[in-house]
Parts: sequence; C-alpha cells; structure tokens
Amino acid sequence: MTTTASPRETPADALSEPPARRGIIDTDVHPNPRSADEIRPYLPPQWRKGFVAPRRPFFHNPIHANRLDSTPPDGGPAASDPAFLREQLMDTYGVSHPILVPRTFCNIHPNPDYGSAIAAAYNEWLAETWLGTYNYDGAFKGSITINHHDPLRAAEEIERWAGHPHMVQVVTDSGARAPLGQRQYYPIYEACERHGLPFAIHPGSDGIGLNIMPTPGVPTHYIEYHCGMALAFQAHLLSYLTEGVFERFPTLRVAMLEGGVAWVAPLMWRLDAYWRALRRDTPWITKPPSEYLRDHVRLSTQPLERPAKDAHLLSLFDAMDAEHILMFSSDYPHWDFDSPTRAFPKMPEKLRNAIMTDNASALYGL
Repeated sequence: MTTTASPRETPADALSEPPARRGIIDTDVHPNPRSADEIRPYLPPQWRKGFVAPRRPFFHNPIHANRLDSTPPDGGPAASDPAFLREQLMDTYGVSHPILVPRTFCNIHPNPDYGSAIAAAYNEWLAETWLGTYNYDGAFKGSITINHHDPLRAAEEIERWAGHPHMVQVVTDSGARAPLGQRQYYPIYEACERHGLPFAIHPGSDGIGLNIMPTPGVPTHYIEYHCGMALAFQAHLLSYLTEGVFERFPTLRVAMLEGGVAWVAPLMWRLDAYWRALRRDTPWITKPPSEYLRDHVRLSTQPLERPAKDAHLLSLFDAMDAEHILMFSSDYPHWDFDSPTRAFPKMPEKLRNAIMTDNASALYGL
C-alpha cells in the first residue's frame, strides 16, 4: 500500500543520503493516524469494519489528554502531522531523533488474532508513513508493536520487521496477565536477542480487557490510575531480575518507558538485600540484581518525579546510577509533556549528555 505525503510533509530539498544527526534523542514520542480510516486498509478484511481508533474504555484524563497547543494547523489529532511535530518538538528543542511509539492498545483484546492483526497493521502504517514517506532525513525511528498475549505471532512480527532500517526496538504495553519475565514470553525475547533489538515496555492498558491491574483492586479515579502506573513496571522489573531472564538472554536489553524513575534505587536496595539472604531460592542469579539493571535495563525520564529541591533529584540520580541507565523522553504530545529545558535541574555536562543523548544512542545504535 502506498501513502502520498502532502507538501507540508515532504520538503522540496529532501535529501537522498541523510547526514548523521546529533542532538537530543527523545525516546517516547507518540505519532497518531489522522483517523481510524488510515489504519483500516492495513487490516485483514474481516477486522476492518469493526475497527475503531484505539483508546482505553475508561480512565481518561478528565481535563485534556494532550498539550493544548498540539493540534496541527490543518486540524486532526495531536501528533498526526509530521511537519508540525518537527516544528514543535525537533526544531524547538533540538531533538535529532524522536523514537516513535504508536499507541495501539492491541493487548486488551480477548481474541489474540485480532490483537495481533492490529499490531501488524500499525507496523505497516508506521513503516510506510512516518518511517517512509515522511522520513526524508532519517530522523524518525520506530518501534515494532507486538501483542504479547500471542508470543509466537509476536515473534513472527519481529522477524518481519527486524531488517527495517528505521525500526529500532520492539514495544508492548505494561498491561499483562502475568509478569513479563515469565517463560511464556521467551519466544519474544529470543527474537529480540537474535536481531539485537531492545524490548520496550510502555503503560496504557493495565487492568483493561485481558490485563490485570497492578494494584490490589481497581482504582476509582484517573489520578489514582495514572500515578499507579509505576507499580506495573516495578513488578515486571522484579520478574526479569528474579526469573533469570538476563542469564538466559545475555544480550537482551529492556527499555522501560513512562514508568517513572524515583522508585528504582530503593527497589534495588531491597532486592539486593533479599538476594543475599535468599540465594538458594534463585540459584540462577549469579550477581546482585542491581548489576543486571545497569547491564540490561534503561528507563525513560518522563514522567520525571520532581522534588521541590534540585539537590534531592540529583541525589536520586546518583543513587540510581542515572548516568548509565536514564534516557530522556518528553511523552509528546501528551498533557504531562516534559520539556528538556524545564524538567531538569542544572547538572554536570557528562550526566546531562548521557541522559539526553548518549544512553539512547548506545541502546538504539544512533
């Protein structure tokens, strides 16, 4: 299928051989189709009629989901116009590479065939539009969306797109029926490791459809749901570290996007202490869990927990080894967008470069 770009999307001086780019790497940017009709042609015929634009059936932001200034000049959903996204994000802040993470909610559906078909359709759409027609300079980098409820089909989808020059990771929602370190997901990690692709986790479907809520029960309000998203990430990270995933897959890398960061250090202190006391429980863990974290896991900064005193945040950065594990993300175009010029305190240049560019550059090979 071919999609034709408008003049706003393909400048006349498009480059045939894009130069190397250097600047901020934004690891969590959400492109949107202009409507569900943009996705339907990529779906098998049996799924087209009933497909609607993805969204949670509840836990919506009661005020506004996106930045109030993010509607494109020509109308349409936020982040549906590549030229306007370039203007608002890349030109304004010096972002060299937005890592695109479409929000498909494909993991909420009881029918695994339908969920996997949605994932496949979004991958085709992303490859032909944002990573194809709109990507005249190679700036946009994409994510291979999978339905983790269907691990074998997910592995096939990874195989399908692993050779694409602008697909730099695999992504799924944190909402799940079991912690992501368990063995039923191994076909996914085998495919990721085989092709050197990081596996990224993003929130958005916890407790929706098939997925279990990470809290003891169902939250009442959006604020409770949204703030509690970090709980799922902690559960998945504990699962990776105690199930021995990184011993079985020694080159696998995991990116945890939009799950918060302030909880990392105390969780590792707690887990390291338990590991020393309970080593017979998990004999396959050959070193303190916190060492696996540095070697295998990266976290995006947004939403950055911001204490009143900058010194406290810098202490948190030091405690979690931010210089080696944190990557900048803005969450554009969402309401809690983090500006690279306002979200962070003044910090040493080496630390700032690591967070803003170097860690993501190393993870994604940029």
